[in-house]
Amino acid sequence: MTQTIHVLPDHVANQIAAGEVIQRPASVVKELMENAVDAGASQVEVHVLDAGRTSIQVMDNGAGMSAEDARVCFTRHATSKLSTAEDLFALATKGFRGEALASIAAIAQVEVNSCQAEAEVGIAIRCHGSELMSEEPKARAVGSTFHVKNLFYNVPARRNFLKSDAVELRHVVDEFQRVAFAHPDVAFVLTHQGNNLFQLKPGTTRQRIVGILGPKHDERLVPVQEETDVVTVEGFVGKPDSARRSRGEQFLFVNGRFVKHGLLHRAILRAYEGLIAEGQHPLYALYLTVEPTRVDVNIHPTKIEVKFEEEQPLLAIVKSAVKRGLGAHNVAPSIDFDADAGLQIPDLKPGAMVPEPEIRVNPHFNPFESPGRASSPSFGEAHGGWSRPSSEGWKELYQVMESPGEDSPEQESPQPAVDVGPEANGLDVLQWKGKYLIVPTDGGLTMVHMRRAHMRILFEQFLVQTEASGQKVASQALLLPEQITLTKAEVMALVETKTVLASMGMDLAQVDETTVELKAVPADLKTQVREALDAVLATYHDGLWESTENRGVLWAKAWAQQAAMSSTERLQPEARRQLIQSLWACEQPHVDPMGRSTMVTLTDTDLETPFL
Repeated sequence: MTQTIHVLPDHVANQIAAGEVIQRPASVVKELMENAVDAGASQVEVHVLDAGRTSIQVMDNGAGMSAEDARVCFTRHATSKLSTAEDLFALATKGFRGEALASIAAIAQVEVNSCQAEAEVGIAIRCHGSELMSEEPKARAVGSTFHVKNLFYNVPARRNFLKSDAVELRHVVDEFQRVAFAHPDVAFVLTHQGNNLFQLKPGTTRQRIVGILGPKHDERLVPVQEETDVVTVEGFVGKPDSARRSRGEQFLFVNGRFVKHGLLHRAILRAYEGLIAEGQHPLYALYLTVEPTRVDVNIHPTKIEVKFEEEQPLLAIVKSAVKRGLGAHNVAPSIDFDADAGLQIPDLKPGAMVPEPEIRVNPHFNPFESPGRASSPSFGEAHGGWSRPSSEGWKELYQVMESPGEDSPEQESPQPAVDVGPEANGLDVLQWKGKYLIVPTDGGLTMVHMRRAHMRILFEQFLVQTEASGQKVASQALLLPEQITLTKAEVMALVETKTVLASMGMDLAQVDETTVELKAVPADLKTQVREALDAVLATYHDGLWESTENRGVLWAKAWAQQAAMSSTERLQPEARRQLIQSLWACEQPHVDPMGRSTMVTLTDTDLETPFL
């Protein structure tokens, strides 16, 4: 019998394992930075070339490694953090499974130079594709330097899946920021092509947040502090007026590790109920400290998800802590019971006489008398009485208001009726309950949802018709260009796609590393400048930025939602006809951009059945 099951060679197994841990250059940056922090470094430098494709160099002044440790560190499951399986449930470090360096070495050319404090000389090792190439002594200050070159050089299929340098660099910046947020007491430097992107000094948590997000965020921060037996919560949240439609300024850390936790995010949002509009996302950088035995950090290959032993109490505590922080700093509305009374009643001096209030009546007051009309007062015309109104002009009350026709003096040139069907010629489009339009058509009566119809029209104006004609979306120049503060990663993303945004009607320019200036927006969004930009950034934070086609569709949908009329807007007859005419001209008039029905038709049979 032939054997069909066999053990994979080590280099193949390492490459497969690398697929879980090392997805792109940003993954290498994350793993090496966390290793540097675990080594006790007080300063970490990251130098990147070509967004990490060509070179990633991470230098630290941590404890360093001995020659023996440097040789073993590239072996799978080689770690200094664990000795028994029980240690998994009491982790206080970042890396612990010994997979990162082995995975990196399997798909790149790696050089490590490390030296310990008590060593006379350091060690330099070169490893290509899990194969040890050379080992030699080399002088170095205490600490380690990892140089990763030609990522995925031996796995070309994986390398072809990498995105543009601009996209990959944004992922590198994201990972850098997360590690830097988690350790404000450590100095971090990030360069790309020799240019400084971040140079962060050690400091407080507030200083680190401001250093990463920009100085304008300083005045937006509200401190949060809560200590219980279950969890300790500290950090900062943003004031309600700084909340945005797009995500990107939400940072949550558990025991110094950046995590994503949907339930915790919703708990924080509930603390803002009544303070921010639905769909907005507040800024927060919260640090949770939980007993290591009460949290499992080993449920995801990249350790970005965690599971809590006491989840529900923890969610309640986090919500309460955020709400208490907002209230303590007079952000949330509250009642001040110590405030002065609204009615200022003067003190009564001893022996003072209080005069009786006087009631004054105008005996000549006539509520039915027009101004300037002379009349003699009577008893019935006194205050509190009544008088008989004049009977003159009573016929005017019963005049019928006729619609202006061709001979009407109010309308010199009649407007042609919109042809929405043979049965509709000459008839008005009716509006019902402020949100529906009733339109006579060949088959009966069609009821149109106004807001959804308007969304479909705007969506095709933003996208479908533009693609068909090759013309740009009409834009409206802002009278005063608006400067908006963002994160460095967001500014980089917007600058990269500036040309695409211009074709969609949005003109912007970079002011500095954290500020852009909006000069023009789509004409229908001239009163919703920030909302339009947040809709663009939402695709970036949702991970949908890399597909140019999907980006345009998502922008058009979001902008159409923002600019569409409200559900209770009253329209004049001509505006109703124009809306129906524009909807009938759409490529897909029956559904809105989200796939919901825009109209319902009642056929002749439907209308006649109740009368049979």
